[in-house]
Amino acid sequence: MSYENPWTFEGQVFESDDIGPHFGFVYLIFNKVNGRKYIGRKYFYNIRKQPGKSRRVRKESDWKDYYGSSDELKRDVEELGKENFRRIITSLHKTKGDVNYTEVKEQFLNNVLEDDSFYNENINGKWHSPPQHIVEGRKVAFDV
Repeated sequence: MSYENPWTFEGQVFESDDIGPHFGFVYLIFNKVNGRKYIGRKYFYNIRKQPGKSRRVRKESDWKDYYGSSDELKRDVEELGKENFRRIITSLHKTKGDVNYTEVKEQFLNNVLEDDSFYNENINGKWHSPPQHIVEGRKVAFDV
């Protein structure tokens, strides 16, 4: 194991050598203390143009040290310690589009915006307020 609190995929520690043709992954971070979860995505590489150069350079990202974009989750990691969190890669993807699509799909399927057991406060970087009928706890009837 070459880094602290490693990501796992299918029960095995995931290392740089395992990236292969994949562009990124969708993940679940699980808080072992309170059971809260976070669903997100991360790319294995940053592709950037160097200042004053015309070519783009592909460099491995900070994925090994990443704990999501949620400020609340990052605070909990800081307070409780990294050892109290499981980082699980749920799926690997070869294109940026597949990574993004699967992240959003998993977030909606798991109802992350309305389930307090998730740290997620937004989907696809956009803040969503629940519609009034959800806030009031009633459902809308659809006539088909």
